[in-house]
Amino acid sequence: MADEIKRANSEERRLRWVLPVGPKAHYRRLAEITNNEGLSWRNVWCFHMDEFCDWEGRLLPSDHPYSFRRYMATELYGRIRPELRNGPGQVIFPEPTRLEEYSEQIEAAGGVDTTYAGFGFRGHLGFNDTPATRWTNVSLEELRQGKTRVVQLSDDTMVALSQCTAGRNSFAVPPMAVTIGMKDILSAKTVHLVTDGGAWKQYIVRVLLLGEPDVRFPVTLCQEHPDCTVSCDALSVAPIVPGS
Repeated sequence: MADEIKRANSEERRLRWVLPVGPKAHYRRLAEITNNEGLSWRNVWCFHMDEFCDWEGRLLPSDHPYSFRRYMATELYGRIRPELRNGPGQVIFPEPTRLEEYSEQIEAAGGVDTTYAGFGFRGHLGFNDTPATRWTNVSLEELRQGKTRVVQLSDDTMVALSQCTAGRNSFAVPPMAVTIGMKDILSAKTVHLVTDGGAWKQYIVRVLLLGEPDVRFPVTLCQEHPDCTVSCDALSVAPIVPGS
């Protein structure tokens, strides 16, 4: 990511990212490199993939422990020296009451250079969980064209988040979110998928790399992207041993 900033600065052009909050361990390191090397973010636009909402679909307070805005302000932007930061208008989160504006802001910035994303153990990107239910049937093409929207988190995602972030207390996890759609995710010139989930991700990594595009696993749509890289930790690609 630091190298991307350097290249954009040397070419005197904008750099437009779509960014996740998960994986997230690298953000402190990125801020450290930025400060040590004096990298200007003046021309960096950051479009964040998603944000949690309460049960009514409203944004969480900015001081809420699950607020992605709070996390990024604390762990990335607040750690960058003030003279190197990008402007507040260049850090953009989707808003549940202004859904159409998110894609419009991406278009106004000139599109997306790189989408960075983690993916869930059932293949969600952002909070693009499997959209099909017993009552709905969403096609692959509809999923590809999906727009920014408010979503109810799936049971799988609630369980996974509660295990990872709340001591398995699913009642602590916000039940809704606003998320970027697959259309904007896949519009990037480059997509870089990252997982450090270990055994949690062994199945979905194989589905992503070896399966076919499948509406049940939204991340598989990235197979169709002309420039997609997948970075994995060793355990995520270790042999699966059932019953071990």
